[in-house]
Amino acid sequence: MNTSQISAPPTVALIASGDLRTSANEVCWAAQQEMEKALAKAVQNCGFKLKRAHQPKRGAQHGFIDSQKKGMEVFASIDPEMPIIVAEAVWQYSHHVLPGLLTHRGPILTVANWSGQWPGLVGMLNLNGSLTKAGVKFSTLWAEDFSDNKFIKKLNTWLATGKVRHATAHVIPIRKINMPSSCEATGQKLASELQTQKAIMGVFDEGCMGMFNAIIPDHLLNPTGVFKERLSQSALYYESTQVTDGEADGVRNWMENKGMKFDIGKQHAKHLTDKQVRLQCKMYIAAVRIADDFGCDTIGIQYQQGLKDLMPASDLVEGTLNNQTRPPVKSRDGKHTLYRGQPLPHFNEVDECAGLDGLMTYRIHKTLKQPVENTLHDLRWGDWDQSGTTDQYVWVFLISGSVPPAHLIGGWNGATSYRQPAMYFPNGGGTIQGISKPGEIVWSRIFVANNRLHMDIGRAGVVRLPASETQRRLDATTPQWPIMHAVTYGVSRDQMMARHQSNHIQVAYAHTAEKADQAALTKASMAKHLGMVVNLCGKKADGSGWGD
Repeated sequence: MNTSQISAPPTVALIASGDLRTSANEVCWAAQQEMEKALAKAVQNCGFKLKRAHQPKRGAQHGFIDSQKKGMEVFASIDPEMPIIVAEAVWQYSHHVLPGLLTHRGPILTVANWSGQWPGLVGMLNLNGSLTKAGVKFSTLWAEDFSDNKFIKKLNTWLATGKVRHATAHVIPIRKINMPSSCEATGQKLASELQTQKAIMGVFDEGCMGMFNAIIPDHLLNPTGVFKERLSQSALYYESTQVTDGEADGVRNWMENKGMKFDIGKQHAKHLTDKQVRLQCKMYIAAVRIADDFGCDTIGIQYQQGLKDLMPASDLVEGTLNNQTRPPVKSRDGKHTLYRGQPLPHFNEVDECAGLDGLMTYRIHKTLKQPVENTLHDLRWGDWDQSGTTDQYVWVFLISGSVPPAHLIGGWNGATSYRQPAMYFPNGGGTIQGISKPGEIVWSRIFVANNRLHMDIGRAGVVRLPASETQRRLDATTPQWPIMHAVTYGVSRDQMMARHQSNHIQVAYAHTAEKADQAALTKASMAKHLGMVVNLCGKKADGSGWGD
């Protein structure tokens, strides 16, 4: 046979978006290489060749696209008609690759590993949400094992057609929902109140960690009655320096009197120190005072870029703000307690979609006399329970900040503050770590698609797992962070991955399953009357559908 007549297999380009922080890229590089090797083999088995479109820079300890500029340079050398796979084994900054993907004409596939330690699925979900907002057509796949027959079948489909689809029959448009009249009326009333009386969203620097999907354009946000007050983290830093040591120590004393523990050490680079905690308590007071200055109804602190070089992590601040029972903060003249008896809803990582959701949730649950504390979590990972406690698939909802102690078993007494991992948090700072209490929750997500606000709403239960199983899950992810063991009703793992348009998911408790259903339906009504495209997902706790 004349080997020169044998055509080479068709080529697919591979790119890998990474972190902006070099330390994170270097730590995660080995996991990315392992993933790319397995993915290349899977593509080869399908009769194609996977070729990396960018190589590590000379002297670099990783091969990620680590800036928007780098991403533009990489895409300048890629055939715009070529099939391209964005492979993610780690957290990534979507804006590094978004400019190139916006103008790419060939088929696009986002692929993630399925790992708690290496959260590629978290990074991929953020990129997916960003592409959806930008109107870019793409397909997506994920797998624990890239040699799995189910993954290979779908990969083959994409390679042959440029498209792969997933079942999303669990998503029910609101027009098909049997909406109780009381929920409809309450939702409409709350929507009207927000639009007429209006609210202010305090944004401490926009665009955290490249999360394009987390920014709501003003022309979509303002019709809901919410307007941004654009604040600077430099103002938060300055205001923190104006808080006295005595005021900050008073915040910590209040927490410790409620039973919270601080895992204190002496080495700044390795441990949570008293100085770090004091600075966090100063930031807490500063955040409340600035929010009051501008009349904010909800605030979001970016933290990661800029402030991380000046201050400890904002996570202790965020979770405390989201709790109804929290250390009192006096006005600067000491005459008034600010936001007395209420949380100041905070949206972690300035995710404005979560901020709007959190504000709505607070008002809905307050009206319905349900727990008002709510937070976002990362849709971090999931696994089948290995303890035999439940035969349901159990998600690991996990986030570094924003979780209120009211969500934890034991409340403040069940919370421990651990130092943040140095890879992401050079100046340390403590978390509010604990295990979320068993109960009924409403989950939701606001996202942007087709130049409109959308909202998906569903129900879930938080289950109690044995300490050994909880520890296994913490060790497989980030043990310093608060964890929620969630079972989504009527929504499988793959259905959630196929539909969810963010790395973040909003959650709030209700006293009973019936009250949680009521809260979910009221939220759907409120969102509809605010002009959103609304879907309810999955089923109720009793197994009945939303349209029943």
